[in-house]
Amino acid sequence: MNIIRYPERSDWKKIAERPHTDTQSLTATVYKVLEDIRVNGDKAVTEYEAMFDHARLESLAVTEEEIDKACNDIDNELAEAISIAHGNILKFHESQQYITKRVETCNGVECWQKSVAIEKVGLYIPGGTAPLFSTVLMLATPAKIAGCKDIILCTPPSPDGSINPAILAAARTAGVSRIFKIGGIQAIGAMAYGTESVPKVFKIFGPGNRFVMTAKQQVSLKDVAIDMPAGPSEVCIIADDTCNIQFVAADLLSQAEHGKDSQVLLITTSETVMKNVTKELECQLEQLPRKEIAAEALNNSTVVLVKTTEEAIEISNIYAPEHLIISTSDYMELADKVVNAGSVFLGKYACESAGDYASGTNHTLPTHGYAKAYSGVNLDSYCRKITFQHITEEGIRSIGRAVETMARHEQLEAHRNAMTVRIKSIDK
Repeated sequence: MNIIRYPERSDWKKIAERPHTDTQSLTATVYKVLEDIRVNGDKAVTEYEAMFDHARLESLAVTEEEIDKACNDIDNELAEAISIAHGNILKFHESQQYITKRVETCNGVECWQKSVAIEKVGLYIPGGTAPLFSTVLMLATPAKIAGCKDIILCTPPSPDGSINPAILAAARTAGVSRIFKIGGIQAIGAMAYGTESVPKVFKIFGPGNRFVMTAKQQVSLKDVAIDMPAGPSEVCIIADDTCNIQFVAADLLSQAEHGKDSQVLLITTSETVMKNVTKELECQLEQLPRKEIAAEALNNSTVVLVKTTEEAIEISNIYAPEHLIISTSDYMELADKVVNAGSVFLGKYACESAGDYASGTNHTLPTHGYAKAYSGVNLDSYCRKITFQHITEEGIRSIGRAVETMARHEQLEAHRNAMTVRIKSIDK
């Protein structure tokens, strides 16, 4: 890890910068695949599945028999873990349900809004080296609570055409409507445009590699909404002398093993913590099956030594991390100062892994600094707020003249007249 000691305030913004990559060729490749899927539907999807996932499929849809088999095949311990995680995620997201309130803004004018579920949503679940069945729970559970009528899931198959059993079991637990054996760009295109097999959805959720994220951003320009823009996964840890060195190193590695482009940032007030965490990382790294991936991520990551925890939280807010772990003696005080973060973990026992799996909060979070403007996935992500208003004759008397005046000054005569005819009708 790169070490920066006591940086000047003028350098904080540079510390928070993410790596810049040339996306021009990537954008062109993604556009070509998406356009092929838009025009040729299932035929193009099937061809790309053979090309990219090396799976030659007779059907894109997962059958009920396949889901039944998957639920029977997973061991009891995993099934129980999925059930526990689902219960906690369900409980936390149910607490976010919107309660309608009617407001009389003035005499005769009543306004309110109601929450309405997005009817068709698409969930993308990565497969590859780490099939994220936990993400199925994170995305499908709030969709079900919200009342989405059609919950479509796409995930890449293995070369033999099978889907990881835990993904299928989690999908059934969380209430997914239909599942398709489609990965990558082709999955995003199929859900955005619709094909002979895959229904078009109104909003797409889920993480993925740079091809998937570029595809999501392209289809969001005019075809479908997406949950959020995103980049590689990341964590920021703020630690002082009271932290547990072993815990901090483990947390850094749990993030680093996501991928070679993952980022970890450690901000500490202690030279001793910095040195000991670095040593502990080397010890723990050797025990990891994915140590090559984690090691490369660490090479592109940073340790920052600062004077105070107040400086640490300021740098974190500039960085706007996806995950923020605060392992200090004053973690509750620092928590009040957090303004930019996806999800925050307080105290030495709150590890990112808890939020990734089973505490109940959602792990689909904004990355690449987007936490400055975006929330993580929550119940509202699956809903729209529709406003209503009811106006009586008394309401026309309350706001009619103001509406006429404003419309006239905006030179919108038809707007003015729509109110004027109502005023005249009640003045007769």
